Amino acid sequence: MDPAELFHLLRSGDRAALAQAITLVESTLPIEQVRAEELLERCLPFAQDSLRIGITGPPGVGKSTLIDAFGMLLIKQGHRVAVLAVDPSSQQSGGSILGDKTRMERLGAEPAAFIRPTASRGSLGGLARRTREAMVLCEAAGYDRILIETVGVGQSELDVDHLTDLNVLLTLPGAGDELQGIKRGIMESADLIVVTKSDGANTARANAAFLDLQHAVQLLPPRAHGGRAEVLACSALMGEGLDTLRDRIAQLHERFQANGHLASRRAAQEGWWMHRTVEEGLLQAFRTHPKVIEALPALGAEVEAGRISPFKAARQLLELFRTAS
Repeated sequence: MDPAELFHLLRSGDRAALAQAITLVESTLPIEQVRAEELLERCLPFAQDSLRIGITGPPGVGKSTLIDAFGMLLIKQGHRVAVLAVDPSSQQSGGSILGDKTRMERLGAEPAAFIRPTASRGSLGGLARRTREAMVLCEAAGYDRILIETVGVGQSELDVDHLTDLNVLLTLPGAGDELQGIKRGIMESADLIVVTKSDGANTARANAAFLDLQHAVQLLPPRAHGGRAEVLACSALMGEGLDTLRDRIAQLHERFQANGHLASRRAAQEGWWMHRTVEEGLLQAFRTHPKVIEALPALGAEVEAGRISPFKAARQLLELFRTAS
């Protein structure tokens, strides 16, 4: 479909067109990348008036379940909700289950919601390769609440901090996560920390984790906005604590808008993504360069046979790329 026509359909609220647009920007075919860039340029002016929320945490913490309940709460307030869920890919087959959407049954049936599960395909940092572009498309399609669910692999999921307006870290009671406050990593990227599954037999452990986390966050350096993460507790299954979570997010968003933090944060993110895109482009150009493709098998065999070090082989490939370009 022509990018102009696709843009028109996307702006009119056509969810099928939005899905097709995301598929387009995820394509690695050169001809489709040109069309995707044209589409994104059309969408960028309409991709500012939203709240971008990162939802992260370890596997099994209940990210999809919380998003399902929280998204429904936002829709009842009159918002349109887009969920970009990143699923881990197999290192062997490259496949992915993409099961997040099945755990968002209520939200998936809502006309005011759009859910897009995407395979990580080896991307590090907790996001898929084109999550940012997909977010821009969702905003241009009229979704004013963007929830980005990361893979859930642990302390390395820091890319989401370069994409969102604020981040919510979910943690399980009794899992030892309250001790992570003394470590560098994902806890430093959180604006809110939520102890999930705070119900039933977990209630006592949740209360203990809540108190421990409150003390632990005091060991973390302040965020760029000057504050530290607030600790909350909720049960998505029972619907408890979700109103408080919604209110705290709204209060933070309002404060970030008023003190200029939101504008400066998004400006810095644009610069970060420019550098990230340059790095991706250079890597793609290196991998697809004819001279590199020609030399790589022989050098790889030499490395595996122990006749040349991997460092020397890498230098030779890079030098070949530089001189041949």
